Amino acid sequence: MKSRPKLCVFFIALSCLVGGTASRAQDKNAAVVPSERLQIPAVDDGLPGAGPIRRQEWFRKLWLDRRAKWSTRAATDRHSIVFLGDSITQGWGEDFSGWFGGLKIANRGISGDTSRGVLIRVKEDVLAIQPRAVVLLIGTNDLEEKADPEVIAGNLNLLLEEFARHDPKMPVIVCQVFPSSASKSRPSDKIKRLNQLYAEATKGNAQVIMVETWPLFADAQGDATPSEFPDLLHLNQAGYAKWAGALRPLFATLGFLETTPYDYAPEPGFVSLFNGKDLTGWGFRPTTEAEKESARKWKASDPNAPPWPIITDAVSFEGRTTSPDGRFVAKNGRLIVATPAEGRRIQQLYTTREFPMNFILRLEFRATPNADSGLFLRGRQLQCRDYPLAGPYKNLAHYRPGNWNEMEVTVKDGVAYCLANGEVLETEFKLPATGPIGVEGDRGQMEYRRIRIKELP
Repeated sequence: MKSRPKLCVFFIALSCLVGGTASRAQDKNAAVVPSERLQIPAVDDGLPGAGPIRRQEWFRKLWLDRRAKWSTRAATDRHSIVFLGDSITQGWGEDFSGWFGGLKIANRGISGDTSRGVLIRVKEDVLAIQPRAVVLLIGTNDLEEKADPEVIAGNLNLLLEEFARHDPKMPVIVCQVFPSSASKSRPSDKIKRLNQLYAEATKGNAQVIMVETWPLFADAQGDATPSEFPDLLHLNQAGYAKWAGALRPLFATLGFLETTPYDYAPEPGFVSLFNGKDLTGWGFRPTTEAEKESARKWKASDPNAPPWPIITDAVSFEGRTTSPDGRFVAKNGRLIVATPAEGRRIQQLYTTREFPMNFILRLEFRATPNADSGLFLRGRQLQCRDYPLAGPYKNLAHYRPGNWNEMEVTVKDGVAYCLANGEVLETEFKLPATGPIGVEGDRGQMEYRRIRIKELP
């Protein structure tokens, strides 16, 4: 009889242990069961934005599965660079950091999603993990659902407002909608109109960098190429390599890649014009009367002509790492001409000294897609751009998109012989008797490094 209480205590303890284990298991299962908040809302009423929300059964399941998975790894993905979008973004895969030097990246793409779908889920899927930056590509599925470009652009505006409310200093890279095909219900005229509206939506927004990814991929008719879009909608590996090449220079400028100083020693006889650390030896020069007249005529003929700031007094940037407006930046061996918030802005940075002698000038440059810049030689501009897209030298065999290219200019008796990666750009480029060396910004991002000069007899 005395043993019964002990046996009873044993069974009670065992029961509590089993019950507690079962309870914890239930709690654990409940934690991974997707909650209603992760599901697509049944109706549009009360939802932000406008336009289509997909609710086909396959999409409901995919939406729920991916969002449920992300909810379990929110802590792991915290402070990632987030790629946000549809199937083209999902197509990077879950671990594509190798494309970007091992950066911490979170994929928040859902195949089939629309701009309104992204807007609905952006707070929980993206902003909740405190991203370092966001790369956004969205809108092509809206077009398939017959949404007007104006509606899609309206959703982009709402997304940008969400990003600004969350953190106005968080960089946002907006990629133009990629080309596709009318056979995919995504005709080129609709995509071009949408990208035009995207440019207008981002204009003047210092938080946003617009990347011209449409001309990066479009053929002469404005459609996708089968060599990069086998189904005329989704990228293959060659396409993703191209997209990665367009983003890496921006990641470097934002401080995510190429974070260590780039040091080099000029060849014997050459002297560096850029020390790689600051803008010493460079500055703004007063705008010439000829430039003022060009700007005036341009504005008179085109109300949408880009801004062209007038400089009245010379300014030297000795010891400074950036110009006051942030357009020109010295970072880790690179002289960066940053993407202007206005989309386009004409601006030049010059050496504070002039070069009347014969010389050889060497440098390397890197351009984002369709970027437009220029190299000034004694005041005359040699076009230095993303040549295959922006011209004028579109047929160069050795140009390296998204990578560093070599420029060499030999000046003798007022005439320049100009090469890019060993290919001839100009054979008799006539120059004034003297003047500075300069670089220009117009659209996109340009970078220069290893700028050095050798005086000739």
